[in-house]
Amino acid sequence: MSDIISYYNTFDEWGRLEREPVEFQVNWHYIKKYLPSAGHILDNGAGPGKYSMALAEDGYSVTLTDLTPRLVKIAEDKAKELYLAEQFEAFHVADARDLSILKDEQFDSALMLGPMYHLQEENDRIKAVRELYRVTKQDGLVFVAFMPRIRHILTSLLFPDNWRPNDNMDSITQFSQNGSFNHADKGRFTGAYYFEIADINPFMEAHGFETLELIGSNAGAILSKENWTYWHDKGEKEVQKLIELIIEKAADPSILGISSHLLYVGRKIKR
Repeated sequence: MSDIISYYNTFDEWGRLEREPVEFQVNWHYIKKYLPSAGHILDNGAGPGKYSMALAEDGYSVTLTDLTPRLVKIAEDKAKELYLAEQFEAFHVADARDLSILKDEQFDSALMLGPMYHLQEENDRIKAVRELYRVTKQDGLVFVAFMPRIRHILTSLLFPDNWRPNDNMDSITQFSQNGSFNHADKGRFTGAYYFEIADINPFMEAHGFETLELIGSNAGAILSKENWTYWHDKGEKEVQKLIELIIEKAADPSILGISSHLLYVGRKIKR
């Protein structure tokens, strides 16, 4: 886990969601679609707390956890800066695979929007989802982020020099088979695991969740900077219509493979 902490000690994750607002807006739309109007929410692997702040602004009680102490501190500072500190129950430095600091069935709902694609070993992914199950109340909703394997294959084919060692077909074929990616360029995105789309719902269901929806958080990732510039040049109304279309189409199964991230929505059921 030290490589993950090192990466996020220098990477501006808050800024990423500001620079790529579509992902946040799509996720937020579907989170709000399913969340009850009130409750105690866990934001597990929250990073600097972008979603936590939005939840707090909407009146939810929030507990935030993340592996990286720096990001937890940023989240605490953001909560104070935005006058939202009273909405937070706690800020914890914690590993998603071991949430022993938290009680069984403590939360009405839970978000886990980062850990699953940082855990390259299957046993670690199982530990994380079991902990999510343990701390969520019966019938509680969970929102879990995944990255689709096919999207990374396509991105590697399009921009091989940017995704070394996936700059040759042998490496891309190996990645296609095992889903694990470790960037060859120092300081780039930490080692990650990309799911086969067809495996996501069965994986979550095998560990006690009923699937409600699987959506593409950012099909807009297929658009280049030049594409976005074109629409921005047409004015903010056009951009907003574009984002609304992406939100509308997020639940269309045919776009899951082109989205950079996926959002699983499920409900805890008795095992």
